[in-house]
Amino acid sequence: MAIEEIAETTGTATIATADATADAAASATEATVVTAATDATDATATAGSTAAAVTYPIAPGYQVNVRSGPGTTYKVVKVLPYNSRVPIRCQRHGQKVSGPYGTSDIWDSIAPGQYVSDTYVRTGSDGFVAAPCG
Repeated sequence: MAIEEIAETTGTATIATADATADAAASATEATVVTAATDATDATATAGSTAAAVTYPIAPGYQVNVRSGPGTTYKVVKVLPYNSRVPIRCQRHGQKVSGPYGTSDIWDSIAPGQYVSDTYVRTGSDGFVAAPCG
């Protein structure tokens, strides 16, 4: 009789374990679905927001002058520290300058009234990566 009781107990435990495993799997699936939905919502929100959400690294080893306009004759409004990342709101043509990423006349607007030469920003492109400034 003791063997039957053990078998019954073991069988019940196995069923309980299987049920717990199924519940855990269902919970994990629900969590994955919720996470996927949240990620999709976040991605949509990011896609709908301004380009400021994307940032680009400044060339390593450089502190870069931020100017009030697209050229070196414009006033320096601040200096970006080493290892900075910047958003590019829009871009415009201005004074041609040379930097670690080549020679270009493209200037990146990182905030209203703040420009850096694209030759100091690693965008991965020799052309515009953002809309032209209006």
